Parts: sequence; C-alpha cells; structure tokens
Amino acid sequence: MTVDPENSPSLAPDVGDLFDTKTTFADLGLHEDILQGLTEHGFVHPTAIQAAIIKPILEGRDVIGQARTGTGKTAAFGLPFIHHAMKLLADPDSGEGEGNKKTGPIGLILAPTRELAHQLAAELDALGKHTPVRTSTVIGGESSRDQRDSLAKGGHLVVGTPGRVMDLHGRRQLDFRGLRFVALDEVDRMLDIGFRDDIRKILKSIPNPDRQTVFVSATVDEAIERLGRSFMKDDAEKIVTVSGSLTVAQVDQKYLSVEPWDKRSLLLKLLHNEKPETTVVFCKTKMTVRKVAKYLKDKGLNAREIHGDMQQKRRNSVMKQLRAENVDVLVASDLAARGLDVDHITHVVNYDLPEDPEVYIHRIGRTARAGRRGTAWSFVTPDQGQLLTEVEKLAGAMIEHMAYPDFKPGPIPEDIRDERARQRKRPDAPAKASDRAVGVGDFAGYTEDELKAMFPDGNIPQNLPPKNLGAKFKRRGR
Repeated sequence: MTVDPENSPSLAPDVGDLFDTKTTFADLGLHEDILQGLTEHGFVHPTAIQAAIIKPILEGRDVIGQARTGTGKTAAFGLPFIHHAMKLLADPDSGEGEGNKKTGPIGLILAPTRELAHQLAAELDALGKHTPVRTSTVIGGESSRDQRDSLAKGGHLVVGTPGRVMDLHGRRQLDFRGLRFVALDEVDRMLDIGFRDDIRKILKSIPNPDRQTVFVSATVDEAIERLGRSFMKDDAEKIVTVSGSLTVAQVDQKYLSVEPWDKRSLLLKLLHNEKPETTVVFCKTKMTVRKVAKYLKDKGLNAREIHGDMQQKRRNSVMKQLRAENVDVLVASDLAARGLDVDHITHVVNYDLPEDPEVYIHRIGRTARAGRRGTAWSFVTPDQGQLLTEVEKLAGAMIEHMAYPDFKPGPIPEDIRDERARQRKRPDAPAKASDRAVGVGDFAGYTEDELKAMFPDGNIPQNLPPKNLGAKFKRRGR
C-alpha cells in the first residue's frame, strides 16, 4: 500500500510493478469503515497482489496467492477478512453476536513463527481500527491464560501458531464451530514436513465444509500447490503477481568470497566501512548466532541476537527495540526470515548461505520493504559455488561478485592446517604438475597418475563406498 509511489521521496523510482496505480482501494468494494482507516494512513493505491486477490476473496473464493516479499500480502487477505467479519457481526441472523462469545472466532490465520503471528495480528488491528473486529493472538511461549481471556472477550480473528492453536482447541478453549474463513501465511513453510500434520489436523477439525481458505507466500512450487489444493475447494484460484524473478526487484544482491574462519572479521569490516542503517545478519545455527552477536558487541557495535532458544519475552523485547530503531545489527537464525516486517532494514547479510535457495528469497525480502531499495550481501565459501548457482536460478538473477580489496584475510587456523596435513597421504609430493596431489574427500592426497589408474573413466568419487555397499540391511556380526 502506498500514498503516491511516483512522488514519495522514500520510494525507489522503479516500483511501478509493485503498485497498481490505476486502482484505488475504494474501487475494490471494501467497507467504508475500512476505507476510512486506509485514508487516514494515506493509503490510496493497492499493491499488485492486493489488487489481484482482494476481489476474489470478497467474492468468497478460495485463493492461492503468490507474490514477492514486501508487497503487502497480509493486507491482501486481511482487508477482505475484516470486511467479511463486519458483515457477519452486523447480520443478526448470522449467529454472530457482539463479542462473538457463543460461536467462537470467525476467522483463523496461521503463521509458522511467533514473531510473524505477532506482526500479522498488529497489522490486522491497524487495518481494522475503525471497525468492531478484534484480533486475538495465540502463540507458544506466552501466557495461555491471557490468551484464553482474550478469546473469551471476543477475538473475532485469531492469529496463531499451529502448536498453540491445537493445544487450545484440544482443551476446548478455542472453538472452531464459527470459523468461516482460514488463511495460511507463508504456506510453503506451513505445509513442509514440520507443520503438515498439524495443519491437516486443524483444517480437518473445522466443521464448516464451506469455509473459505486462502494461502499466500512468496514461493509456491508444484508440490506445495498440489498439497495446498487438497485442503481447498475444487475451483480454488491461483493468482501469481510475480513477474520473472521471485525475489524483490529492489534488492541489490552481491556475494563475497571468504574462508569460513574469516567471516566474522569480514562482517565487522563491512559494517564499519559501509555503515548500513539497520542490518539483519542471518546465520545457520543458534550457536553461530550467539557467537557472532557476542563478537560484534565486544567490538562496540549495537547488536542484538534472536533465535529459537530464547524465551518469548526476550524475543519480544528484541523485536520491540528493533522496530523502535534502537538496534543497528540484528543477528538472527531463520526464525526471523519470515517474521520481520520492519521498513528501516536497509541491509541483509547471509553470513551462512542457506542450503535451501527458497530460504534465501525470504531472507533478502526482509529489506526493500514497501518499494524501498535494499542491499543483500552473501558470504560464499570456496566449496559453495554450486549452492550459489542454485540460489541464482531461483532468484532469476545473476548475483554479482563484490570485491573487497581493503579486507586482508587472516592466517589459516592451526587446527584447519593440521587437519589438512593429516588428510595428505603424501606430504612430500613432487612439484611436477602430473604428480601433484589432486584427490578430494577420502581420496585426498593421491596424485593425478594414481587416480587415473584407479578410475580410468575419470569419474573420481568424493568418498569411499559404504561398508555394506548400499545394502538395505546391516551384516550380522559387524
């Protein structure tokens, strides 16, 4: 949503593909009270995804919506959900009374992370400021008593994570009988192996066979779409507003070649030299998050960490500080990749390149929000060339190499040097080219001539074969 993408100085000049400037929110058929709130915030034109799916949702159709990160997918389903809820609350024959105490919530929105659930609930409350529609948040790590009280007072729209939603429903504290519409945000994550069973149980527990179901995400592959449609009506419509690249067009993407042991010092050098406004640094493991955050703080930077092992109270505190612009660098696990919607994040650093290229798309989408420009730097180690290629294929763009001659790599750590020495079977190998040690993996240290004799076809395996040679059953006595 935007005030005026052509005249706003905070927006990039190339955001014409982000907003539908030929359409206004008033054209979409939303309730006057909703339009009042949008007008007060200065919102006039919807984004492409909002313009494309609001009307089908208002018409009651099931929808799979795919759009780039940072394009307002929450409002795309949130606005029509609020519109539907208002109509139900105003209709005395709908069974929905003020406070919605008899039949439970009208709508359910599921999110993969607690942070994203909080963000969705806050945005829905803001969108429905001038309406009687109220939102309740039910997530793990916070007081279930407070959440039960919120539901009892009349949460018309419930936003939650699958685990806590199932828990409260199992205790008969969250009633599904009045649910008329359901949304899954970040559906690719919600329907992966970790959440699939929970989602299946929740959707099967909703007694209304005519409920409306909406799925949205930045990435929806064929397998996820096929699985998603199994939970929807036969005439569910897929609406894609992604043109060419799946990633945000306003992100300047670069990669830097670096050895693993030099990552921290390179990160520090970048932050000192480039002076980004607000940066999110994504790491692969919680342990790395802790170490990198401590390193940056010890070097005098205003850094914080966020990961799944932190208590929810601490995570909420960090997010509050970040949104208040009191944090310069947030070091995060992928917990935050789908739960951060903070406009002033200017840079994203992939400290560890993710194994799943789709995670890269969601990570860099934390910057370039609402049409602003953003920057993404990725640290790539010498053995990650193929992984970088896979990321480029999904992103639909070549990621340029960023030379940084000002950075001087450190010496090879002693333990790495010792390990490499142990792997060499011939430390005194001759200097002649044909005699140099060229093997890899379990064959490291063999000369080129030895490898040719062992593997005449030139296909040199990375490792030795398993002891059972691929048999399904282990041998006895081994």
